[in-house]
Amino acid sequence: MTPERPARGALAGVRVLEFSQIVAGPFAGLALSDLGADVVKVEPLEGEARRNSGAVVPNEGKYFQSLNRGKRSLTVDLGRPEGQSLIHRIVPAFDVVLINYRAGVAARLNIDYPTLSKLNPGLIYANITGFGETGPYATRGGSDIVAQAYSGILAAEAKTDDHGAPAPIISTTLIDRTSGLAAAMGICAALYHRAMTGEGQELQLSLLQTGLELLSHQVMREPVHDATLRDPLLAELQATRASGAHYDELAAIRKRQGPRFASHRLYYGGYHTGEGALVLGALTQQNRDAVRAILAMSDPTDSPDFDAADAVNRERIEHWRAEIQERLLAKPAQEWVEIFLQAGVPASVVNFPEEMADDPQVVATGMMADLVHPVTGPQRVVGPLVRMSRTPSAATRSAPPLGHHTREILGEAGLATSEIDSLVEAGIVSNEA
Repeated sequence: MTPERPARGALAGVRVLEFSQIVAGPFAGLALSDLGADVVKVEPLEGEARRNSGAVVPNEGKYFQSLNRGKRSLTVDLGRPEGQSLIHRIVPAFDVVLINYRAGVAARLNIDYPTLSKLNPGLIYANITGFGETGPYATRGGSDIVAQAYSGILAAEAKTDDHGAPAPIISTTLIDRTSGLAAAMGICAALYHRAMTGEGQELQLSLLQTGLELLSHQVMREPVHDATLRDPLLAELQATRASGAHYDELAAIRKRQGPRFASHRLYYGGYHTGEGALVLGALTQQNRDAVRAILAMSDPTDSPDFDAADAVNRERIEHWRAEIQERLLAKPAQEWVEIFLQAGVPASVVNFPEEMADDPQVVATGMMADLVHPVTGPQRVVGPLVRMSRTPSAATRSAPPLGHHTREILGEAGLATSEIDSLVEAGIVSNEA
């Protein structure tokens, strides 16, 4: 079992005070913990609401645990002046504050950067919001699906549900998690800057900024491309939207741009097989030619003269796709994967996430880590994203039970046992589980 104690990672000795909820902030803290930081998650007395999302054991849902392993839990009632004073007392002992509350909430709770940096001038303060710290929408609440909608990611995929309404692109929180990684990256850079200069600083991140970056090639402006493709598309979309058309009608307009790239999608996408589903990832012509040879296909879609947007050619592409599909039904997906890989073509069976903890490649490379949770017992979790040869990263401890480390953390900050008892009795903090 992995020891329930921080490893000597690259961030060993760095202390992070995390005011977080849902995904973006917790994921940033998890990444810092994997790199060796001591991450203290500050929760309300009743715990973060996500503790009970899909929970079988109260307060210990897998969703919460997966995003908060490696941390210690400190419960504080930040709505009371005594709770805020407690944070002010302990913040000088921390290097980083990580927060993803709605803009304005931190100032109301007296845990904003101007307040805390006076108490700790070297503090690095990473603030993740939905829409940024300024502008007309600064105080809007943000969540992953809202950021997908506002940034254009939802419409870029043009997915609809059974009712023709917009559907999220994937079943995980893509923008939240990417924002968390960006925060962890910025914190590491700020720690380096502080080591060189002694200066702390505030970092500002937003789900909107992350969403724009994930789609940067479509958001950016460039006059030649825009005049040819963007401007006519946008004019049609805006006129159709103004007419009161439903979303699925708008999505259909955007999907019409798809055929420009549909020829390559013949060899870059998913198919049924005799057993299981298969995905081909042939991005280069060399790879596509290899698939053609294996499947005895002959199509001109890589010719410079082939116009995939032409209506006649769209029908031909669908015909070729049907041919490919028919031929792939002759063998199970795994057999096809072996054939394609032998020819150097990226390909994979489509796995379900519930299968992956026992996948032979995942097991052989140690991508999972064994931990023991104080309440639910032994567990295997997804390990760190980055491996380091000199300063090993590690999943060091399971997600903390609510308030499990309150006394420990306050004792480290110099509070006497009697003082901690008084805080518990007054309901400023809760007793450890």
